[in-house]
Amino acid sequence: MTDEKESTFLVTHVESDSAVLKDVNDGQVHTLSSNPGLAVDDAVEATVAPDPPMEVTYQVVEVAERRSLSIEESEEPPTVHERELAAETETGELAREERAGVGEVHVLTPPEEDTADAVADVLDDREATLSRAARLGVNRVEVRSEPGVVSVRYMP
Repeated sequence: MTDEKESTFLVTHVESDSAVLKDVNDGQVHTLSSNPGLAVDDAVEATVAPDPPMEVTYQVVEVAERRSLSIEESEEPPTVHERELAAETETGELAREERAGVGEVHVLTPPEEDTADAVADVLDDREATLSRAARLGVNRVEVRSEPGVVSVRYMP
């Protein structure tokens, strides 16, 4: 029997001799006893195992894939399709749609006067947004807005 865990992790903190990984599927946090060259905001498909004998820290057994994630606010407005989704969605609600190929688009419909706050909330909740990006297998999150519409695009 093994206590190894294979999953997709978001790197949330690094130091020269350690790192912290958050499992994007179950939210469990794993503190590594060493840093195998990871950087904050990396998505890592890896296998980790607890360090004996106390099993309070972990080590990376294998890295299957590593990619850097980014989140940015775009100067571009939401697309015509995103505005159409917003028009079909009640104020204060969320519409979700898969993108052609890989990824998703989330369209938020805040009251017009709260649009800037909604954008700030998405950008400030970096860990949750990048965890979703890691789970979806994408590398980039782009936030677009105009009064009453915020689109969060999860893209390769």
